Formats: sequence, C-alpha cells, structure tokens
Amino acid sequence: MALPDLFNDYTLRTVALGAAALGATSGALGSYAVLRKQSLLGDAISHAALPGIALAFLLTGSKAPLVLVLGAAAAGWLGTLLVMRVVNATRVKEDSALGIVLSVFFGFGLVLLTYIQKRPDASQAGLDRFLFGQAATLLHRDVLMIASLGGIALLVAALFWKEFKLLSFDPDFAASLGFSVRGLDVLLTSVLVLSIVIGLQTVGVVLMSAMVVAPAAAARQWTDRMGTMVVLAGAFGALAGVSGAVISSLAQHVPTGPTIVLCLTVLVLVSLAFAPNRGLLWEAVRQARNRRQLHMHAVLRDLHALAVQHGGQEHVHASAVLEAMHPGARHELTALAERGWARRTGADGWSITPSGRSEMERREGRDEESAS
Repeated sequence: MALPDLFNDYTLRTVALGAAALGATSGALGSYAVLRKQSLLGDAISHAALPGIALAFLLTGSKAPLVLVLGAAAAGWLGTLLVMRVVNATRVKEDSALGIVLSVFFGFGLVLLTYIQKRPDASQAGLDRFLFGQAATLLHRDVLMIASLGGIALLVAALFWKEFKLLSFDPDFAASLGFSVRGLDVLLTSVLVLSIVIGLQTVGVVLMSAMVVAPAAAARQWTDRMGTMVVLAGAFGALAGVSGAVISSLAQHVPTGPTIVLCLTVLVLVSLAFAPNRGLLWEAVRQARNRRQLHMHAVLRDLHALAVQHGGQEHVHASAVLEAMHPGARHELTALAERGWARRTGADGWSITPSGRSEMERREGRDEESAS
C-alpha cells in the first residue's frame, strides 16, 4: 500500500521528494564536515540560524519560505564566521567556540520568537515549525526551493571539488600550492550553511545536525575513497528521506522529521555492523580467525619442538600432552591435518609432517629476518 501511495498521493509524493532532495544535499556536503572533524558545525549552524528566521520575519513581515531561509542562511553564515574568528583570534578551541555560538544565537532566537508571539499584529504560527520541523506541511514550491538551493550548493562543491578535497585532507599543502585556504574555508562553510538551512523547515533546528553527520558517517564505513563516500552519503540521505516520509504516512501522529532521523540511525547502525572493512561484525570475525590461526601455529610450533627434542619428525605425541600444553588443541590438530602439516597416528597420536616442518622453518626464518 505504501509504494502506490508514494506515486499517487500528492502530499506524500511532495514530502518524499523534498526529504530526498534535502537528504541528498546534506548527506553529500556533510561528508566534508565529517572528514574535517567538524561534525558539531552542523548543529551550530542550524541553531545559529534561528534568530535569522525571526529577524527576517520582523523586517519583512513575510512568512515566505525563501525569505525565512535567506534570513536563516545569513544568521548561520554570520555565526560560522564568528566561530572562525574566535578560534583564530583567541585561545578558545573550536568545540568551545561552537558551543558558545550555538547557545548564544539559539537563546537570542528563542527570545525573538517569544517577542513575535506576543505581538498583537503578528503570529508565531509558521515560525515554530523551524524548531522541530513539519515536513508534512511541505508544498510544491518548498520542494522546488530545496531542490534549487541544494542544487546550487552541490554545483559549487562540484566546481571546487579538487580544492575542497585538498582543504579537507591537507590544508597546509593547499596553502603551499598558493590556494587561499581562508577563502576556500569560507566558501565551503557557506555551502554547508546553505545545505543546512534548507532543511530547517523539514526536520527542524534540533535534528538538522543528524542530516549532516549521519549519512556521511554511514558512508565512511563502506569506502576509503572520498568521491565514493560523497555519492554514498547523498544516496543514504535520500533513502532515509523517502523511507521516513513513507513510514510516517503509515501511522497517525508520527512526525516525518524524527522518523527520517530514525531511518538514518538504522543506516548508521547497519553500516557500523556490516561494512566489509570497518564493520564490527566482520572485525569480530577477523579477530576470531586470527586467534585461531595463532593458536594453530602455536600447536604446530610445539609439535615441531617436541619432534626436535626426540630427534626426529616422525615421533608420535599423545593428544593429551598437546591438550595440556594448549587447551582445545584437538581442533587445531584437525586443522593442521587438513593443511597437511600434521598427521594422526593410531587412535590418539599426532606427529608433524615434512610439510609442517618446512612451514615452521619458513616462519622461523621470516621471524629472524624481521628481528634483524
């Protein structure tokens, strides 16, 4: 029932398209924030944008989404520049500066919203949705605005792909090549600000940082290439946006914005668990395999040592002796026999094979080379 509704229901289709456009933009551009270890930047920008929304309404008297978004962008950009200025001009660390700007701007925004609410000639209705988001209220023009501004942000990132990539990994090298690191930093931050403020109406100030960080964090688990990471992060963001819109439409009184963030959480958890190179599950499998390999070679080493002590490799040793030296050695002996490094003799005896002795001599020679 959900899939036909996605294509036939105008409201659901509009919300899903807007959430997908937002997720793709914030996810792709959020990769830069994650790689530069500026994950808190999205939280600071989204909170700093709140007074800009209120001031835009006070100055223009308009609740048009584009007007409010431009006000949010101006305030978010100003807050980010203030963070950069504090970090460069003082001894305050970046995380502390982000926390200060976030709290001050957000508090100022709440004061302005309270003032607007008490004005006799204005209503706060329509502004409070920027706090927690109301994706269900998205209209066709809102989707066009999100897609247009998001497209501009992605276009700038594509045009400055090499410069932003260099800035993310080695800003000192970028400066040595003659690039204006500060100028590139401001431009990249401006693009991030734009990608964040377009989503405030959908998921709100409180949850927007998750739209920036979560898709990129999930994508980072699957790849070591930045280009692939950016594409994957955009895809994860779009997938979460559509999934959240569809899931929230299936139940009453389930808000779309938080549902999108929950879908992102699932993607992050799946990536953390199952990604081939960094997944916790595969890491546990690799560690268990390595432990088995180490234990198996330890048993082989003892077989070889016992054979040397008894003057020949054909000497048979009881499995109970090997079990006393290595608890659980029966499994390793079976594995050694499968590789042709050990041979079972009689009901309960084991001996090392010529192949096993050659393997031990090879490993000992390699260890001596490493030590020297």
